[in-house]
Amino acid sequence: MSEAAKSFGALLKARFSCRSFTGAPVDRALIDAALSDAQHVPSWCNSQPWEVHACGQGATRALAQAFFDHTQNSGHASDIPFPKAWEGPQQARRRTCGWQLYEAVGVQKGDREGSARQMRENFRLFGAQAFSLITTPKALGAYGVLDCGAFVTAFLLGLEARGLGAVAMASVAGVSPFMRDWFEVAEDRDVLCGVAIGHCDRDHPANKFRTERASLDEVVRWR
Repeated sequence: MSEAAKSFGALLKARFSCRSFTGAPVDRALIDAALSDAQHVPSWCNSQPWEVHACGQGATRALAQAFFDHTQNSGHASDIPFPKAWEGPQQARRRTCGWQLYEAVGVQKGDREGSARQMRENFRLFGAQAFSLITTPKALGAYGVLDCGAFVTAFLLGLEARGLGAVAMASVAGVSPFMRDWFEVAEDRDVLCGVAIGHCDRDHPANKFRTERASLDEVVRWR
């Protein structure tokens, strides 16, 4: 195996969804470098449909407070429909991931207040020091979403490679009108997701567990 393959595999295995950050400031140059690397992912006809609205420390703190306040009295509203249902192995993996998180932070089954308290950390952006909102053109539909997903993955890996923690956030998409207004997103674009960024607090229990991955036999069908 080449050194490049070893390094790439190690980077993929090292990355995880960081759900608590230290208060240390983040060097914008590191984020710009990760974004620059992500620009090299493939996209349909090289359309590069993603658009990034990036926040530094001050803007991120202001957004986190406004986001939290908004979610206390608002319902769900997303530009892109959320899944109609979670079924089969996808449902099982989702549940396993959720309970791994709750167990790590000491929330027992049936503790609705505890699970709600952990959920509210989403609305505080987990204490991140930087944040990026990703949008996609409405006209491209699923194809734009697919390309933007590749960009988000590369961005997350680029941040990991530079020693930064990050988590992609669907909760942001759940309040699309709020995010649209805050960032002045053009009407011809959909709010897709957010990425919270910072120096990972590796001592926080929410960052102690790791999710498992399905074997190739479960997801690959060779012919």
